[in-house]
Amino acid sequence: MTYNASNAAVSPSSWHGVSAVAHTHKIRFASQTDVGIKRSHNQDACSTQLATDERLFTSIGHVFVVADGMGGHAVGEKASAKAVRDIPLIYRKHVATEGPEAAVRRAFEETNNGIYEIGANNPEFKGLGTTCAALFLRPEGAWIGHVGDSRVYRIRGEKVEQLTFDHSWVWEIARRQGLDPDELGDFKRNVIIRSLGPEAEVEPDVEGPHPVEPGDAFLICSDGLTNHVRPEELGAVVAVMPPAEACAFLIELANLRGGSDNITCLIVQVPRGDGNTADDLTPKAKPGAFIRLVRWWGKTITWPITLLVAGGLLVALSVWLNMERASPVLWGSAFALAAVGVLGGLALLVIQFRLRALDGGGESASDRELHIYKTHAIDISAALVQRFAEEEQAARKALEERRLVLDTAAVGKWAELAESKAKAGEWGPTLRARCQALQLCAAVLNKNQNKNEEFKPNWTTPHRPLNNGPLPPAE
Repeated sequence: MTYNASNAAVSPSSWHGVSAVAHTHKIRFASQTDVGIKRSHNQDACSTQLATDERLFTSIGHVFVVADGMGGHAVGEKASAKAVRDIPLIYRKHVATEGPEAAVRRAFEETNNGIYEIGANNPEFKGLGTTCAALFLRPEGAWIGHVGDSRVYRIRGEKVEQLTFDHSWVWEIARRQGLDPDELGDFKRNVIIRSLGPEAEVEPDVEGPHPVEPGDAFLICSDGLTNHVRPEELGAVVAVMPPAEACAFLIELANLRGGSDNITCLIVQVPRGDGNTADDLTPKAKPGAFIRLVRWWGKTITWPITLLVAGGLLVALSVWLNMERASPVLWGSAFALAAVGVLGGLALLVIQFRLRALDGGGESASDRELHIYKTHAIDISAALVQRFAEEEQAARKALEERRLVLDTAAVGKWAELAESKAKAGEWGPTLRARCQALQLCAAVLNKNQNKNEEFKPNWTTPHRPLNNGPLPPAE
């Protein structure tokens, strides 16, 4: 089932993907959400709000949101649906006047207030809550808003970088002890210590702007995906497959490996700028020496300072001319130019500070501390291909044992393509073909899995730790 990008929530096993204008280039995106193997209801939701022209991209940008509801069937669905609907709306309402950082923070805080009020005023919605991860693509870069353990990854080159900190018990313990969260194993891994809704106040993480380079891809997902697919696998799949194909494959792979929770995957891909678009094919003229000098001066010295210094010198000149009893016209002209310089410099300073505030709280991208919480190497190699091939063989065996019908001709065609590309040493196309073959097998097997839901809320006590405050008591 397809759905409009403006919808607040999506149906189980649905996806969409289109192209949209992003500054002078196009982005590609796709999203898919699935109920999983163990659950009977999908409490995940996602939404996309695209800037449809250059003006809207410059002032607002593109907004992508994923939420994972908690607290029971209808309760969790209500919270996640409200989050993916309200956060983009509140952000768009305030970003022009407050700037992206303040608008993102306000969007999360006001959405939390709305969800909390529903839970507080309706006993049947006790425990209403949701995690939420949001990506805001703007001209200055990518902003991240985040609460909970849904994640945002950036895939760049041969690395996959986690741009969000899991608000979970295990990640908080690891932070305080200076450890890698993976070193603590499964110790209270699914216990969430911060989310939207359970409490009257929330402290969202708002970070950015992360620089965006040609070829970058962003993955926003719920923990139903990351519980079953390793980050390096996520990065490799996103690197070799178009967004819609990657979403579909990752959903099936997570379900094949257990599908213990609802699964949502949203992928945003920035073009590489390798000549595949009209903009890339347009020759870029090299600026002349004078233009380069003007740009250097404006960046290094800055024009407000230049005008203020020039104005000050002209004030001194007008005073000297007056003392020397020069022509009133001469010293008056000097004084008028001085006034223009000083007032113009002050006006430019005010405008500059205002623009910087709108672009990120008065700090440039180089001044802000940008966090990359974990980095994993992407190794698109024979070893990864072999791993997926072994899973395909295991899935085929399970299908035969259960006497389920598989389109063996289609699977065989992808397998043959994978083998031919492997012989040529083209591991990217090999991996993509192997993923397609595995997906065909997994889809049939997953479709015939029996639901056996075990609902265990993953939100915890009403006492949320702020900064380095005490953790909630272990149960």
